[in-house]
Formats: sequence, C-alpha cells, structure tokens
Amino acid sequence: MRTPTEPPPGRLSVVIGAGGTGGHIYPGLALAEALLRAEPDAAISFLGTERGLETRLVPEAGFRLHTVDMIPFDPALGARRYLLPAALLRAGAQARTVLRAQCAQVAVGMGGYASAPAVLGARMAGLPSLVHESNAVPGRANRFAARLTPHLALAFDRARAHLPGGERALTVGMPVAAPLAALGRHRGELRDRARHALGVPPGARLVLVGGGSLGADRLTRAAVALAGRWHRQGRTDVHLLVKTGPGAFEATRGQLPPLARAVPYLDRMDLAYAAADVVVCRAGSATVAELATTGVPAVLVPYPHAPGDHQTHNARVLTDAGAALLLPDPETTGDRLAALLDPLLADPARLAAMSAAADPGPHARAAGLLAHEVLRLAGRTHPTPVKETA
Repeated sequence: MRTPTEPPPGRLSVVIGAGGTGGHIYPGLALAEALLRAEPDAAISFLGTERGLETRLVPEAGFRLHTVDMIPFDPALGARRYLLPAALLRAGAQARTVLRAQCAQVAVGMGGYASAPAVLGARMAGLPSLVHESNAVPGRANRFAARLTPHLALAFDRARAHLPGGERALTVGMPVAAPLAALGRHRGELRDRARHALGVPPGARLVLVGGGSLGADRLTRAAVALAGRWHRQGRTDVHLLVKTGPGAFEATRGQLPPLARAVPYLDRMDLAYAAADVVVCRAGSATVAELATTGVPAVLVPYPHAPGDHQTHNARVLTDAGAALLLPDPETTGDRLAALLDPLLADPARLAAMSAAADPGPHARAAGLLAHEVLRLAGRTHPTPVKETA
C-alpha cells in the first residue's frame, strides 16, 4: 500500500472530492489509480467529510483524506436546509485552503455533498475543476457544481439533458477499478477460482444479493425469505451469497439455511462477479457500470427514495438493452424473486443473451478517459488517453 505524501514540487497534484457512499468513492479511487498510471509520482488526495465511507475507504487505498464541514443537499433536513448556503461557503473556503496547501493544479468533483465544496474551492482559488456526473439523472450537489465550471463529464449520456451546461459535457462512462474493467474479458477464466474462494458448491447456480456499500434491508429480507423457500423445496442446485452491510450481518447470518451465506462486505468484487450467475441489487450508478462492464445478468431493485428517482433511470440503461430485469422495491419479496430467478437460472441461453447485451466499452475505458481530461486541465502532455491495466 502506498504512503500518502506531500506534493513534490513541479509534479502533478490533484484533489478529488468524493464521499458519502461507495458509489462516489470507488469511481474516485479508480480515477486516482489511472492518474498514477500516467504519472507515478503524482500527489493525489481526496476531499470528504467525517461522516461518510471515505473515512475508511480512502485511507485503506493509501490516499490522504482531507475533510470539510458540509451538510447534504437534502430537503429532508427541514429547517436546517436554510443553513446550506453558509455551510457551502464555509466548506468551499476549507477546500480552497486544502487545494492551496496541496499545490493542486486541478480539483475534481465526483458527486455527493463533498463534491460541491471541492469545485467551489477551486473557483475561489482560481484553479480549473472538473465535475463528473455518475447518475442518469444528476444529483443536487452536481447540478450546483456544474454551474461553477465549464468542464463536465458524464457516466451516462442521458444525463446531459438534466445537467446545467450539459450540452458541452463529455460522455466518458463510469470509472471502475482496473480488475473489474478487465473482468469482462476474463470472467470465464476466473469463474472456477472465484467460486472456490467464495465457497460455492460444485454445480450450484450462484445468486449474489447486495444493496451497495451499506447493504439494503429490503433486499436482505427478501433474500432470507428466498433462501427459506428454496431450502423447503430441497434445492441443492442453487446457492445464495448475501452482502448485508455491517449493521445487518449478525442478525441475517442466523436466519439463513445451509444453501445461503451472509457476508458484511465484499472486498473482492471481481471474484463475486466472476462467480455469480445472477446479481440482485440496487441500481446505483457504480453498480450499473460494474454490471455493464462485467456482463453479469441482474435483477435491479432501484432505491425508491433516491433523489429524482435516479436509480430507476440508471437501471433502464441495462433493462432497455436487455441485460437486466427491473423489480420495483415494494414488490421485492422472496416469492417475487423466486418467480423471476427460477426461470432465469433454468435457462442458460437466456442468461448468456443477457450477458451479451451488456456494453462494457464506455465504463471499462472511463477511468483512463477521465484521467486524460484531468491531465489536460493540469497542462500535462499526454496525447492519448491513459490505458487501463489488464
């Protein structure tokens, strides 16, 4: 693991605003790795808050995390939402201090409420900045941040119509980690090793159920019910791997029969995707990009309270292509999952067709394309986009 360092004089220095959930942090980390492939001695650091997963994920990846005092762009805050302008100005000033201390040439906002202060801080410091919008419908923080910079990038082209200045945005895809970017080409080769590592019985179909970096109670409860149903039927041809999130792990583990296993977290998502026959999950932008990249068929259950219903719009990127099925959150029960999964698992040709319908191209290249834009804004000479590792 690398050791965070102060920016070397004359070397590339970039600060990435990304926080809250893995959906913003993991693409930021993928961008950071792509920048280091281009300039190994670069100083890449992150801007976040003390509340999100960035406090664990960013240091674990070996990057420095700077924190600012920021509140969410969320109407549910009630009267506290009137504090947002003052909080944003304070966090922007804190971000400006970080950018100057890091001798940054560019700030990047990857979404979430840590993103807007990074872009505002760059505006205050007179530095170029870049906003990457990860969802098919932009969030509030990026809709604000997009007004502060002319440099915009999109994960999904359909976000263009919803983002201020979207007509000038560059569609690059969603940055995914290098092992996942390469998995679409090697998934079959890794399958047996991955299934062994995850304890999948020989010959069993694997269904991976997970609600993102924090888990999802609705999906976990449905998975428990589905496991019970399959257990009562005496099924030995199926296996469930349920990613619960840390909070629900202990309770869920005790409710599952032998054909299912709970884990609080999956550090090796490349193994999980390589082993899975079908994934049941939320439709966060990072997850949708990973599924498109790896070609794993999915049943997508959009989080119903996502701002602008953006998870449903994300899901339609895959369902419109025939690579996934859409299941509304209120309908997500063990019985409903069984009605969708049983025919799928019994039809290898249909699973293969769904896998083939996924388009890995834009996301597998996204980290390199986005890094190329950052390097251009920093005035570095890199005539071709940064290549992904195999």
